Amino acid sequence: MISVVGLGDNVVDKYEHIKTMYPGGNALNFAVFAKKIGIKSAFLGAFGSDAEAAHVVDSIKKLEIDISHSKFYKGENGCARVTLKDGDRVFLGSNRCGVLRTCGLNLSEEDFNYLKEFNLVHSGLYGFSEIELKKLKDMKASISYDFSEDYTEEKLEELLPIVDYAFFSCSNLKIDNMLNLMIRAIENGCKLVLCTRGSEGAYLYDGKRFYRQEPKLVDAIDTMAAGDSFITCFMVNYLKKTKEDNINQEIAIKESLDLAADFASKQCLVDGSFGFGKKYIL
Repeated sequence: MISVVGLGDNVVDKYEHIKTMYPGGNALNFAVFAKKIGIKSAFLGAFGSDAEAAHVVDSIKKLEIDISHSKFYKGENGCARVTLKDGDRVFLGSNRCGVLRTCGLNLSEEDFNYLKEFNLVHSGLYGFSEIELKKLKDMKASISYDFSEDYTEEKLEELLPIVDYAFFSCSNLKIDNMLNLMIRAIENGCKLVLCTRGSEGAYLYDGKRFYRQEPKLVDAIDTMAAGDSFITCFMVNYLKKTKEDNINQEIAIKESLDLAADFASKQCLVDGSFGFGKKYIL
């Protein structure tokens, strides 16, 4: 059975207009969405000691996702301030992942041995996991990484050579620039590179051909984590189809992209990243 683990960030997204906080964060979202799809998943990150951290932990426990190797520190959990504009989430600010940024992951040898048991380790730009990912690469772990849209040239140079599956949010790029970025990722050793473009759909390149997936548009309630849901659904289905179902790569990519578009469209009808809203007091 395929198994995946999200490594890095968890946050609460505080929706200021309704004074409600929802659990989220790229690495945690990956683990949650994989579990919802039916894939064995876990999360390894850093939690604070505040009410926000307690809400995230409680939500994860209800979902029965393993966090046994996560770290707990005194201080603020990751937190972002958010509002909605016509269903699109708008970020207003954050504490840049709280204790994850200030304290780090501090993984032990036992933690690394735990991580390498999974078929895929997923992290991202806000996971503060670069040191850990380099060691995992030396241990022959399979790694996916979400560069988001805020990546720097330095991050590309540092991480593309160690990442197996690269994801980018490219709504801000011209098509030619996006295609050049995809080619660069493959030339640096990535097996697949996937770029999402919101309502324009998604593009994928495997070094042999480009694929495009049209979006399945809905009247969105909340676009929070739509990109995370797309890349998670694509990635876990692609792994399952190629490793377990023994389907050839082209068919696996096309079928997985279609499933991801459907899953992401349904995600836009969910409040927050994956629900579990809780009122908060300023």
